[in-house]
Amino acid sequence: MNYKILIIFFASLIFFPAFGQEMEPNQSLSVARFDIDWDEFNLPSRDAVIIPFDDIHETTWQVNFENKLLMGNPEGVAVVRLHDANIEDKFIEIGMGGIPDRNFWVAIQLPEEGYVVVHNKLDRGWLPGAKVILAYADTAGLTINNGERIVITNLDVEGFAIKSYSVWGMKGSQDPPATTAGFLNLEVLSGDPKDGPLHMFPFYLVGALGIVIAFLLFTKKRD
Repeated sequence: MNYKILIIFFASLIFFPAFGQEMEPNQSLSVARFDIDWDEFNLPSRDAVIIPFDDIHETTWQVNFENKLLMGNPEGVAVVRLHDANIEDKFIEIGMGGIPDRNFWVAIQLPEEGYVVVHNKLDRGWLPGAKVILAYADTAGLTINNGERIVITNLDVEGFAIKSYSVWGMKGSQDPPATTAGFLNLEVLSGDPKDGPLHMFPFYLVGALGIVIAFLLFTKKRD
């Protein structure tokens, strides 16, 4: 067990090397946090309103979703689309169904390929009380954690800068309400690590924890 502790310690030094140094502000760091109320999901996709963020999130970004919505019917879903800043009708889509099924899907709309579902789980696809995390870097692509495990790794989305978002939850305008209470919490962080690595701590923390957890699981299986 001692060797595991040593490896974790040295991994932390790799990711967090300079806490003793004076920190310089990272001018590229941008953070947006807000709740999307339940009633904003009660419309079909064709009527969804695209809402711009105050800043464009590019180069390296992370998006966290926490679903605290109460679904209004078994077919109700909560869908969030992140829209690209440079190409019209290019987006990343995250869909979550209600309890007990908790279906979960990820789709990408790209200029050449069109709309493609890249992950789809019909039951227990997301975890109540946990955050769905999307992490992106120009050099590494898109990685998604459903709150329990990584479901997509290093997906090439041909460069993606987040400019805006939209939400919907109904298949048709005559359907019963998709949601009846609660909210979905949305958090976006972005920046360029070379402008001040220490201020990109949330991104490095996710990466470091991922490495440590993977290592512990591997050694547990060997034991």
